[in-house]
Amino acid sequence: MKMKLRGGGRRWTVALVMLAFGAMAHAQSSVSLYGLADAFVGEVHPAGATGNAWQVGSGGMTTSYWGMSGSESLGGGLKAVFTLESFYRINSGQAGSFPGQSFFGRNAFAGLSGHFGEVTLGRNTAPLFVSTLLFNPFGNSFVFSPIVVHSYLDSAMGAASLQSDTAIDDSVQYQTPEIGGLSGALLYSNAGVAGHAGQANYSANLLYFAGPFSATAAVQTLHTASLFLNGATAQTAWLIGGAYRFGAIKLYAQYERVENNSHVTDDSAQVGASARIGPGSLLASWAGTRRRPAVGSTLRWSSVALGYDYPLSKRTDLYAAWRYDAITSVSSGNSIGAGIRMKF
Repeated sequence: MKMKLRGGGRRWTVALVMLAFGAMAHAQSSVSLYGLADAFVGEVHPAGATGNAWQVGSGGMTTSYWGMSGSESLGGGLKAVFTLESFYRINSGQAGSFPGQSFFGRNAFAGLSGHFGEVTLGRNTAPLFVSTLLFNPFGNSFVFSPIVVHSYLDSAMGAASLQSDTAIDDSVQYQTPEIGGLSGALLYSNAGVAGHAGQANYSANLLYFAGPFSATAAVQTLHTASLFLNGATAQTAWLIGGAYRFGAIKLYAQYERVENNSHVTDDSAQVGASARIGPGSLLASWAGTRRRPAVGSTLRWSSVALGYDYPLSKRTDLYAAWRYDAITSVSSGNSIGAGIRMKF
């Protein structure tokens, strides 16, 4: 049976078709808003610091951030993706994990993903940093994780071991698909300015997760002179790490070597453990760094941290932690705090 549609019927049909296509387009693309808020009260007193003061701080266990990410299906398993993520200091409401950091300092990239993996362009998290945070019990804590503090923060020994932020500007990154528990990432960036003295920065890692055992290897080489605060103009870092879980206990270990063309070499090691006790987890970690300067005696830095993380829900947890630092020829340091962390 044939039906004839009059003008009004045709208009309704067109509207329904447009709605159908709109619903299909909406189903094929998505944008999400998410983040984490972490605030603590305590005292951060590094080795060699003078005086002390209690404070309300931001990012005791994880640096506070918010972000937007989205994807659009392009067919055949191919997707367009983007991510914009910004750190912030919840205690003061200021943008950035430190003064002067880029607004989207955590990540800012666009790219394509598919069966081949993912390629992204922009400001990408350095693969070396990913390996560092995954293989210690305190994760990416810039307050209580000994290996993160040793690697990325200045101290009484001088400039930080690693002369890069956790993410690298002007970069192209390729992440492989996971095959048999093995995956990897390769990042390349340069100054993006003709005639600039520094270029060809690389960071790469391999990750293996299978059952109770996991491992990583990472390398990073930097040549962008404007990044350096330690007198060098080139730096290469290597890292290996591993973890093993048996029952309620997980053990961690890392070794990192950082070489500078100023003839300064840092060797750092980390061992740690997490143990399920009651509903929460007991965290323990030690890291030691030996710095061999071009001139003068070898410097040593040792840190130990203890903490307890108590989940209130899947998104919210309470934590308490303590870190002790000892550096050659300066007074020791004690840092302690308790806080709340909420994911949204």
